[in-house]
Amino acid sequence: MDATIGGAGHSAEILQRIIPGGMLIGIDRDEETLRLASERLKPFEGSFKLVNKNFKYLKEVLKDIGVEKVNGIIFDLGISSIQMEAWQRGFSIKNDGPLDMRMDRNQALTAKDLVNRLSEMELSDTIRELGEERFHRRIAKRIVEERKKKEISTTAELTNVILRSIPYSRNKYKIHPATRTFQALRIRVNDELGAISQALRESPDVLQRGARVCVISFHSLEDRIVKNRFKEFKTNGVFNVLTKKPLTADENELVCNPRSRSAKLRAGERL
Repeated sequence: MDATIGGAGHSAEILQRIIPGGMLIGIDRDEETLRLASERLKPFEGSFKLVNKNFKYLKEVLKDIGVEKVNGIIFDLGISSIQMEAWQRGFSIKNDGPLDMRMDRNQALTAKDLVNRLSEMELSDTIRELGEERFHRRIAKRIVEERKKKEISTTAELTNVILRSIPYSRNKYKIHPATRTFQALRIRVNDELGAISQALRESPDVLQRGARVCVISFHSLEDRIVKNRFKEFKTNGVFNVLTKKPLTADENELVCNPRSRSAKLRAGERL
């Protein structure tokens, strides 16, 4: 099972190794992403099933397609390159677009709703807890001030508000100064931490003995959930943790794929 199929890069590699005779189940909450994944996987027609659903319902997904157990699950968390590069999805700081950030475009809640409706305290707490942003209070205060004048409705407008909220010297970040705030809003819009927590909690029930689960996370909040869940499974005699420390990209991969710089891989095996 590829629980976050995205552009199907992982799925294509997995399918090459499990056919003939193997079946891959790909899940994504984004209908557009699934269509693109389907196109990429056409050479493997008949060896995969794609499901449009949040991966937190993985037990339900398997039940619906008549599969009781799987041999492995991969979770590649965070936002896909397809979503990031589409300006109209509102995930990118660099490309101006509507303040959206929904992975599932059928859901009602958007980042625009959060930015314009949350109280100053709620904004501050969200940016601090989910973005780990040092200047969360300043940013929340400036957002509230600016939205009184005019609704904040685009990524460029929000970025400008954030840049005016922090000390100038802090603009010399290794990452863009708005990155942490955008991350916080995206995580809250999509309930990303709740989803991975629920999915991992259910994973032992759908894994055959000897099956493995691999999780690639991109920030400390995700990685902490994975680390703690694996530790809990090990204590309960359910899992053998295969990665004492998370695996990270080497220099060669960083050159080829700069986005891998923050990626951490943890793996466990069902006992």
